[in-house]
Amino acid sequence: MSDDESEQSEGWWEPRRLPPRKCAGPLVLALLALACARGPTSPGPRVPPVGSVLKVLTYNVNFGLAGDRETLAAIRDAQPDLALLEETNAGWERPLRATLSAELPHMIFENRGGAGGLAVLSRFPLAEVEFLKPTGSGWFPACRVVVETPFGKVQALAVHLRPPVSDSGSVVGGYFTTGSVRAGEIEAFFAKLAPGFPTLVAGDFNEEADGEVTKFLLAKGMVSALPADQPTWRWSIGIGTIRRQLDHIMYDRRLEVVSGEVRVAGRSDHLPVVATFQLAKTWPADAR
Repeated sequence: MSDDESEQSEGWWEPRRLPPRKCAGPLVLALLALACARGPTSPGPRVPPVGSVLKVLTYNVNFGLAGDRETLAAIRDAQPDLALLEETNAGWERPLRATLSAELPHMIFENRGGAGGLAVLSRFPLAEVEFLKPTGSGWFPACRVVVETPFGKVQALAVHLRPPVSDSGSVVGGYFTTGSVRAGEIEAFFAKLAPGFPTLVAGDFNEEADGEVTKFLLAKGMVSALPADQPTWRWSIGIGTIRRQLDHIMYDRRLEVVSGEVRVAGRSDHLPVVATFQLAKTWPADAR
């Protein structure tokens, strides 16, 4: 057994349940046929930066592209202070450390088989790090970190939620049945957050801005850093390219968003999502 095969046999779940990347073609065709109209999720008001800021990137780098130069350049060129990456593995860890350790010296990796890895790369020290096991019928772990930013501690929850694929591998059945799985995942992960910190939730939600995950976070007082009309995922098929907004950065009202964007860069099927935050001038009494 090779090192890569050995690595893929480890983990808290069975990576074999995750259909290989070649299944993405039928998946996007099913999503194209079944998708409903998207409901808007308005981002918070943009404000001019005053003092220190925190630039956050979330990016599903695609576990099958380990070490890809264009994808590495997409992270470097975004110049984040905090990078939350999904689908990392040992093949990704080595070039990420070699390429970005000067800019983002504080790095942690949870390398798991298939698409199950997560990584956090930070310009600033990490005061707390906690990997959270997959919950319910979810496939992937999450990670909670507390970052020592220039304006104080900020808590971030990095997630990679269940794809819309059933246990049997059906993309049609999974489209209709996995929304409740993702809702359960985010509820369980959110319960692990510590009160008292300005908080971000970011990553590959595997659903759009009108999905159950965003609805849950909105009900908790969080706001999207992106408009609902900015796709973060694309897949080319014979008749064109499918585009959807599957990746998100949400924040609570102890923070203000200075800017938010989707960068067209890298070779992953996902695009890097970047948002810049500063500490809110006033904190609502009911904010976490």
